[in-house]
Amino acid sequence: MNIYVVLPGDTVDTIAAAFGISPQSIIYDNQLAYPYPLAIGQALLLSAPADSGNEIPEDVSGISYPVNVGGYAYPFINRWVLEQTLPYLSDLFIFSYGFTTEGELLPPQLDDTFMITMAKSSGAAPILTLTPFGPTGQFSNYLITQVVNSESAKQRLIEELTTQIEERGFEGVDIDFEYILPEDRIAFADFVRDVRIAINALGYPVSVALAPKTSDTQTGLLYEGKDYGLLGEAADYVLLMTYEWGYTYGPAMAVAPINKVRQVVEYALTKIPSEKIHLGIPNYGYDWTLPFVQGTSKAVTIGNVEAVQIAIAQDASIQFDETSQAPFFNYIQEGKQHEVWFEDVRSLSAKFDLVKEYQLRGMSYWQVMRLFRANWLLLADTFSIRSS
Repeated sequence: MNIYVVLPGDTVDTIAAAFGISPQSIIYDNQLAYPYPLAIGQALLLSAPADSGNEIPEDVSGISYPVNVGGYAYPFINRWVLEQTLPYLSDLFIFSYGFTTEGELLPPQLDDTFMITMAKSSGAAPILTLTPFGPTGQFSNYLITQVVNSESAKQRLIEELTTQIEERGFEGVDIDFEYILPEDRIAFADFVRDVRIAINALGYPVSVALAPKTSDTQTGLLYEGKDYGLLGEAADYVLLMTYEWGYTYGPAMAVAPINKVRQVVEYALTKIPSEKIHLGIPNYGYDWTLPFVQGTSKAVTIGNVEAVQIAIAQDASIQFDETSQAPFFNYIQEGKQHEVWFEDVRSLSAKFDLVKEYQLRGMSYWQVMRLFRANWLLLADTFSIRSS
């Protein structure tokens, strides 16, 4: 597949003619909306001339993956989006299960049975994602402290996790705890190890999500409770949450700048073998209203396809920052300046190259609630995903 950046005067028809492919393949692969306008600077994924590009390959279940690919999703995911995405996943992380201070497992408010069923039918493993959400729906380090330091609460939680796997068909557990207190660093790693031993006994893996650290001494509540060395040993594999440099309450910048992502990977490799590392990839962008005011400004989360549609609607030219390897653009609406950063096939290609360069176990997407078809097609092409 080719990546083409739109120039002034380009149309779907002229690009199709230049590359000897059908206009329909460009429209389908890039999710273009009728009447198919383009933005200057927009990156398009173009199929090889021999590919029709107008449908997902028929036999994609049972694909042999050179890399492991995971994606997080909530039970309110659109079923068509899930159906379109699952053929490219080896793991579906179902978000999420909570727990009480006594270790009682709390399921999602919405029934997730259909996600388990659809994942299994597509050859992907449904993974139970465990999070310490308190009553407000936010990460609670109080919950973490109570459970990881209580043998009875920990054992009850582990027993209920194994019951869920045995009775409902989950095929693994992902532990996504954030804001762990520094004094719980060792107890948390021991908790991950104990969960892994129990779940491994059922034949399934346990993973743990890691905040994006670049050194042992990195300060901050996101980082100090996550010991890369201990957690790399405790879990079967880890997910580096290499995103959110640009985030809802921060200044406008790339969500996952490749230079920053590389620093995290290189540090992780000093503590954890490459075959146990997943690179985190964001499937979203942000739209900031400028000027940014700390404590007041709040960016709006948008999808990557939506970002391009905004650029087209606002007649904005998309630019590409070479340092962060990320697309962005500016526009003015109702007298207010906006700045948008998102992911496209160029930025994703840079992340895929990093996975290959360091021979990582794979990658995991936060999250797959929005379909970004070009990402999956590029992924399949980059890693030579083949039907069995």
